[in-house]
Amino acid sequence: MKITISNPENFEQTKAAMKKAGYDNLHILADFDRTLTYGTINGVKTPSIISLLRDGHHLSEGYAEKAHALFDKYHSIETDINIPMEERKSAMQEWWGKHNRLLIESGLSWSDLEDISQNGHVVFREGVVEFLDFLHEKNIPLVILSASGCGDAIRLFFKKIGKDYPNIYYVVNLLDWDENGRAIGIRGKIIHSMNKAETILREIPEVYEVIKDRKNVILLGDSIGDVGMIEGFDYDHLLKIGFLNFDYDQWMTEYQKNFDLILEGDKDFKAVNDLIHNWEK
Repeated sequence: MKITISNPENFEQTKAAMKKAGYDNLHILADFDRTLTYGTINGVKTPSIISLLRDGHHLSEGYAEKAHALFDKYHSIETDINIPMEERKSAMQEWWGKHNRLLIESGLSWSDLEDISQNGHVVFREGVVEFLDFLHEKNIPLVILSASGCGDAIRLFFKKIGKDYPNIYYVVNLLDWDENGRAIGIRGKIIHSMNKAETILREIPEVYEVIKDRKNVILLGDSIGDVGMIEGFDYDHLLKIGFLNFDYDQWMTEYQKNFDLILEGDKDFKAVNDLIHNWEK
């Protein structure tokens, strides 16, 4: 795996300042898909949770066609920079809400989520278990911020490996379930592509109170958009780590503009683990 530091001098200065402040002032902000997990398995891009549900025939006939129709309607709005931001955000709220309701109407069950969490199509990177153990040992909050559909499934992946620690906070899309394990409603805030930022955490007191005074942040993501997760948080020091899983030639220049440390090649978590070890004051 190739490791690139965009600005070595700035990187070392920021790392030294964060290390001096110690673990009590640190929290981790991370995307889930293709960040904590591999972007490819055996050369094939890892599917999204929604793709696993769709392709595993967990949802009723007609789901895929209706979901694609929503995509066709809203994706062009999402990517059109000429549309005012508030209008785009409103459209994304509408899209995610309609899609969640479509999942409910299509018969989504808790057993479907359990099945996809066990089928091996989503695999944590080598070194992530060590990373999670270390954060738990040092009581460093890890905020998982994901706009993925069926965010309830994300916690099941952590449970599968026995690492659903109390210092992990899942800011994801959640559903309500009936006594038979059927999805019946939307629970809490909808996290979509244009509000996936720490600003939304102010509306989730049980998370915000934990991190608000921990103003040194390590951000982990696999796309340029993930850099926006820190938006609205008054941090002191920030290190942004980008996993460039594929399309290296196309994206490296942009990653260097947006991330401090770039891990190229969809490999392990060694560089991340090396970074956070031995920060005792």
